[in-house]
Formats: sequence, structure tokens, C-alpha cells
Amino acid sequence: RSGEGEHSEALFLTSSYVFESAADAAARFSGTAPGNVYSRYTNPTVRTFEERIAALEGAEQAVATSSGMAAILTACMAYLQAGQHIVCSRSVFGSTTVMLNRFIAKFGVSISYVSPTDYAGWEAAMRPETRMLFLETPSNPLNEVVDIARVAQIAHRRDALVVVDNCFLSPALQQPLQFGADVVIHSATKYIDGQGRCLGGVLCGSRELMDQAVGFLRSAGPCLSPFNAWVFLKGLETLRIRMEAHSRSALEIAQWLQAQPGVTGVNFAGLASHPDHGVAERLLEGTYGAMVTFKPRGGVEAMAAFTDNLALCDIAVSLGDVFTLVYPRPKDGGIVRVSVGCEDVDDLVEDFE
Repeated sequence: RSGEGEHSEALFLTSSYVFESAADAAARFSGTAPGNVYSRYTNPTVRTFEERIAALEGAEQAVATSSGMAAILTACMAYLQAGQHIVCSRSVFGSTTVMLNRFIAKFGVSISYVSPTDYAGWEAAMRPETRMLFLETPSNPLNEVVDIARVAQIAHRRDALVVVDNCFLSPALQQPLQFGADVVIHSATKYIDGQGRCLGGVLCGSRELMDQAVGFLRSAGPCLSPFNAWVFLKGLETLRIRMEAHSRSALEIAQWLQAQPGVTGVNFAGLASHPDHGVAERLLEGTYGAMVTFKPRGGVEAMAAFTDNLALCDIAVSLGDVFTLVYPRPKDGGIVRVSVGCEDVDDLVEDFE
């Protein structure tokens, strides 16, 4: 706190900071004395957000960024160099694969893709130059659940890092560092905010790894704004109760969808029919997140008819809002991705029906 006795965290909207003297400025710039220098380097509001995320993930340190994609970029630029190799899950956010294939590959880093739950595939894809294994769990959009500990064993035998995108569950439901991950990444835009207001991202891990991320962030500048950090701090206050509510409702919606004759398939790890249900039950202990995908009978036309006739739910590309968001995915064969919100489940069922 700032010393004014405020109950809510202070918002430090400043680009620079005042030094007491030339000697103080030199000491802060050199790192021999504590204190803020410039808000691209540090900001008290951003630092408070970083400290709380680190505590939630059980990490030594967290580093906040301007978006979730900026967090992934920071990990790539901080931990990789030309001639090295990434093994990436085939089931990751589309922008992640675009960034890896179009931009990271330009700098001499090679990428291989494997099925996220094919552990023999992860092993077979390893090379002497492999530096990073990257995955999302649960995956986007099919909710594949990865046994992080198994992937970590494969990686660490070859001195590679495991980077886990924990966006779908948030630290309220899953802490990948506990299972052997080295770095955890979030798009804070999603559940950490929880109300679709701001963009932001964060990396969590050991102090040694986060120091490398800070080095890139300070030079390249994809840092989180203090205002967005302040909004995320407010989101963290309700994160657990929101995630528990999201998860309860998502399970009910998935069970209801599975019983509908107009639906040909439902992907939700909380269903016994899901191929990864056993792993999810063991790792997630009954809270499976809020992302449900399903395929209406009738393919792409049925998908469009369903989304276009909804009254309560919005069609939107994001997720993690207290309001239910649906997103049609014709390229995936006409499935609908549902980010189940916190509305009354009966109202959602009525709209879906």
C-alpha cells in the first residue's frame, strides 16, 4: 500500500519517477539501490499484480506483459536462440502457431508439432537442440488434458524447459509448476480479468528464468499498463469463486448437450465419455474449467444456425467472461466453442434449446 491507508490498491499512473539526487539516479539505474526508474521497467501497481499471481501459482516470481501473446513472445525471446528447437502441442491457440511459424522460425528456431496427449510422440520429437516444450492444458478447443508431469520428465531428461499455457483453468484450478512445469503463461485478458475489459499477460516461474524474461521486457517494451494491472488485481479478488461457478455450470451444460439428439459430440473433460477424463479427474479434482465445445448435427450450416439464433449469449472470439460467449469454428468441422459464464444455468439451457 502507498501509506495513505487506502483499502483498495493504489493506481500509479506515471511514466517516470523522481530521483533524490544524481547519485540516487545512478544507483537505481545500476541496480545497486532499490527503487523505481521508469514504468517500462517497474511500476508499483504492476508489481503488486505480479506478486499476487506468483503467490497463486506457487512461483518465485511473475512478470506481467501487455497481452497473453506478448507473454508467449517473451518466453520465446528470453529462452531460445538460433539453432534451437521447440516441440509444441498441435492443439494450441491459433495465434501461437502463427507466431511460431511466421516469426520465431525466421530467427533460426525450428518447431515440431505433436498431439498433446501422445507422450511417445513428445519423446520421439526431442532432438539434441530441443530447448522448449510448449503446451496448453486443457487444449483449445478440444479440451485435451495433458499429464504435465509426464511431459516434464521427458523434457528435463534432455535439459529442456516446459512452458504451459494455463489460460483455460487459471491458477484457481491448476498450478502447473506443482507438476514440473518450468514456466506458466496466462492471458490475463481471460479469466484473471473475468469481465472482458483489458488486455494483459503474465509469465510465472523461478527467479532465474523470470530475470531473463525481465531482461527482454525492459529492452523490447511489451509491458503491462498500470491501469490494466489495477483492473486485474480487482479480478483476482473474485477469481476462485468465479472459476468454481464457471466450472459447475459448464459441467451441467456439457451434460445437457450430451443428451440432445441435435448434438453429435461434446468435448468437456468433466464428462466420463471424454478420452482424457481419467487424467482430468486425477489432476483437476472435480473442477474442469468452463470451456465446452460441441458439434451440432448438420455440420457448418447447423453451427451457424445455432449461433445466429441465440438471444442470451453473444458471439465473440474471446473467453473467460462472466457472460457466456460462443464462437463458431467452421474450420474445425462445424463445432461451437462455448465459454460458459456465470448466468443462471436454466437461462442458458433455455437459450441453447
